[in-house]
Amino acid sequence: MNLDLLFAILFYGVIVLIFFKTRDKWEVQARIIALYKTKIGLKLMDKISNKFPRLLKYLGYSGIFFGFTGMLLIAFSLLKWTIELIFVEGAVPQIAPVLPGVKIPGLPTLSFWHWIIAIFVVATVHEFSHGVIARLYKLKVNSSGVGFIGPILLAFVEPDEKQVSKAGKAAQLSMFSAGPYSNLILGALFSLFFLFIMVPIQGNLFVVDKLTVDNFTAGLPAEASGLKVPFEIISLNEQKVIGSSINSLEKMFNEIKPENTVMLNTDQGEFKIKAVKDEKSNRGLIGININLQTRIKQGYSEFFGKVFNWFQLLIMWLGMVNIGVGLFNLLPLGPVDGGRMFYALLLGITKDEKKSRKIWSFVSLLLLLLIFINLLPWLAKLLPWISKFFSFLISLVV
Repeated sequence: MNLDLLFAILFYGVIVLIFFKTRDKWEVQARIIALYKTKIGLKLMDKISNKFPRLLKYLGYSGIFFGFTGMLLIAFSLLKWTIELIFVEGAVPQIAPVLPGVKIPGLPTLSFWHWIIAIFVVATVHEFSHGVIARLYKLKVNSSGVGFIGPILLAFVEPDEKQVSKAGKAAQLSMFSAGPYSNLILGALFSLFFLFIMVPIQGNLFVVDKLTVDNFTAGLPAEASGLKVPFEIISLNEQKVIGSSINSLEKMFNEIKPENTVMLNTDQGEFKIKAVKDEKSNRGLIGININLQTRIKQGYSEFFGKVFNWFQLLIMWLGMVNIGVGLFNLLPLGPVDGGRMFYALLLGITKDEKKSRKIWSFVSLLLLLLIFINLLPWLAKLLPWISKFFSFLISLVV
């Protein structure tokens, strides 16, 4: 049974029931957006903006700087990735839909609950930051709340747009940039916590259960060693692999120097491979791509290991999704924060609303085209996922 699909069906089933039970309290827009408006958090926004006005103004100014810097970086990167995808043979798309069950190369599969929690945290921090900066500049915030764009969970604050349009450029840009800037800061903090707290703990808490090699790196020594993939590594340079901690295993590979002869004891016998120099790190390389299976150390329960791994993945996804959403929102695209910043900048430069809107519309359409091109390779992968979802629904009914 696919638990992610089951959780998704149960979650959205409960949401649909709540929606119809409280239908009069929801505002539906364009048939796919549903908003539940409240006053939750508005007093806290006032409290924070009144208590730290100087700090928040400095953060607002730095948010403008990093917002426009990030806007240039992500727009240029998107253009570069698109050119490579079209003209460079073998190039892979550098943007991907972050959805549960969709496999992104180099990353673990995102589970449904990790996705829901990450999206909720990202949206809440993003919107709350907009509200705090709005109140800093005495702009009215009419409401806050939660909602959905299709199946995607969201949080929102609703500043008074008439007041926003009449505010000074510093106030506007500070408010627009506050959301993505807070996501980038929070994403960096989660990523640092993951790298410097969770990963070292994992390295000492888990040991190697099995170490297999699935393929070789073309052109490197292991390819010509006589080994046939897949194979299992039992020891490396006479150091036992099975049962060693992840940190110890990493140390074994880090100790390989260029021109060193590496002794691999495998399930196919013993093989000697001469390492070559890695130009990036100056370490020795033999050219194997490993698949690591771990188990928790003796003395700890398997349940504890599963709980730790679940929270470790949550911290990782909170870092990545915050950074990804923060950067995406800085694109000078339509109604997202970067688009609003870009339009405010154009209006400030040209003093001509019609000309600014034409430039803004052209850039938005161009970026939408670039995003669509980068997502094309994923559409074929998403179709089986969608098909699986509906097949699962049918099996429950039948």
